[in-house]
Amino acid sequence: MPHNRSLIPVADDRCSGDDKPVREDTNERRVRLTIDGVPQWGTLMADTIRLEDGRTLPEADAHYLAPVTPSKIIAVHLTYRSRLTEYAARTPAYPSYFMKPPTTLNGHRGIVRRPRGTRFLNYEGELAVVIGERMHGVPVAEALAHVAGYAPANDVGLHDFRHADRGSMLRVKGQDGFLPIGPYVTPADEFDPTDFTLRTYLNGDVVQEATAEDMVWGVAYQLADLCRLITLEPGDVVLTGTPANSRPMQPGDVVSVEISGLGSVQSTVTDWDVDLSAVGEQPAVSANTLHVALAVPEDEAERMVTQSEHQGEAQ
Repeated sequence: MPHNRSLIPVADDRCSGDDKPVREDTNERRVRLTIDGVPQWGTLMADTIRLEDGRTLPEADAHYLAPVTPSKIIAVHLTYRSRLTEYAARTPAYPSYFMKPPTTLNGHRGIVRRPRGTRFLNYEGELAVVIGERMHGVPVAEALAHVAGYAPANDVGLHDFRHADRGSMLRVKGQDGFLPIGPYVTPADEFDPTDFTLRTYLNGDVVQEATAEDMVWGVAYQLADLCRLITLEPGDVVLTGTPANSRPMQPGDVVSVEISGLGSVQSTVTDWDVDLSAVGEQPAVSANTLHVALAVPEDEAERMVTQSEHQGEAQ
């Protein structure tokens, strides 16, 4: 089966007044913006964006939205060898997954908020896969033919909530704006998911770097694995994992995820002055927080938390 080259059903915002879902021409770099509070599609042309109504605006003035509106977002746990080595972890027999709600979506040059009183807001540069044709029971050999396109993404996580949600990762990875992606989706027939380089930049410095060869399970395997039991619909997003050296970001930091052939998505971290104390689990630094957010060995992380607790009791 050939790639789904003619259409990328990455979004359905009906902003044009058409009652039918919007399907995008993959021969152009389509971007999704907010203009006076209204979502609109445009075509990126170097330093200019042409809107569907014929108007143009400088790219530097664009307020980007995520170029996708999926029914679901699925992410994979450890799948890069470098990260397994960093954690001194055994290679799992098979990949495992979690979900992020669509409200995590964030656009290029968007803001990522760190709630007041938290410390461990980590970047995770990842390759995002956008589904083009419904997938259910598709074998590995045919999986990539169902992909519409690819984009760089940042699977942001707030590890002060590692102790909450019993492993579902909902409040770690599911907060609003915790998935910068874009600025556009590159058509599948213009990108090889078995041959790419991923880099994450923190304030201009490279902090993550890996190639497709670092992946234990490639894109095709992950898609085939997922769609055995979960139907992947057109527009759905699958995040395919991050390499070593995910670390916390600070307010004021500028983070970019760049993938060869796909461009880069950029975000700025800000403080969020919010009071979380009225209800629910509160942020806390657990041994798992330190292990995952800082790659501290598990036994050392346990010792650090115990020592901190004893110091608190002595005060």
